[in-house]
Amino acid sequence: MNVIKQAPEIMYKNNQFCAGCGHGITYRLIQEAVEELGYKDNHITVLGVGCSCNLNTLTKGDKFQCAHGRAAAVATGMKHTKKDTLIFTYQGDGDAGVIGIAETLNAAYRNEKITVITVNNSNFGMTGGQMSWTTLPEQITTTTPLGRDCAQKGYPFHLPEMIASQFTHVAYVARGAVNDSKNIRQLKKMIKNGLEAQVKEEGYSLIEVLAPCPTNWNLSPLQSLEWLEENMLKEYPIGEFKKRGV
Repeated sequence: MNVIKQAPEIMYKNNQFCAGCGHGITYRLIQEAVEELGYKDNHITVLGVGCSCNLNTLTKGDKFQCAHGRAAAVATGMKHTKKDTLIFTYQGDGDAGVIGIAETLNAAYRNEKITVITVNNSNFGMTGGQMSWTTLPEQITTTTPLGRDCAQKGYPFHLPEMIASQFTHVAYVARGAVNDSKNIRQLKKMIKNGLEAQVKEEGYSLIEVLAPCPTNWNLSPLQSLEWLEENMLKEYPIGEFKKRGV
């Protein structure tokens, strides 16, 4: 039988994320884009703290594990010293948009030639499912057992929209999702756009990925996809907020 498509060479171990989690799909899409751009042997994954830490043991290739929230700052330093290397961060919403909000926004403000990829599953996944800035109104987490009360705990945070509206000089900003085949294909194009913007020295790019978290949502993998579609896609519309060259 002819092999039509196989996993990127760098992904040499089986997925060890929770069943139904969106991280495995997301990172495979990243590595497919990396290979297609010709950077299989010349890229560095800059890891935030969170479920993303699993990639330390799941993939070959150059990686750097950062302190919590510092990935964009580390990636910036790397890019200034290794200008011909493809540098991208891989972070959760808690790492990029809460703990590391200063680093994320400062890199965008300076239009650093890096690519930030952040997975939004509406909670702090690795540490037990606590409320994140992206947690939805009335959503139950371990720190909002009665549901998120926005009057007391703030409203959901829209990171791509903020960057696109406040830092109009950046190269590319988008949000995708891994809930179905159509959106997965669209997300692949977004990721490749963000990486290609760096290759062509256009500037900073950020792609947010909406992903299910069955373990902390206390749902089955299938129920998690349905919950994402019924709730997260309404709060966080997918699309391109800053297109390249515009």
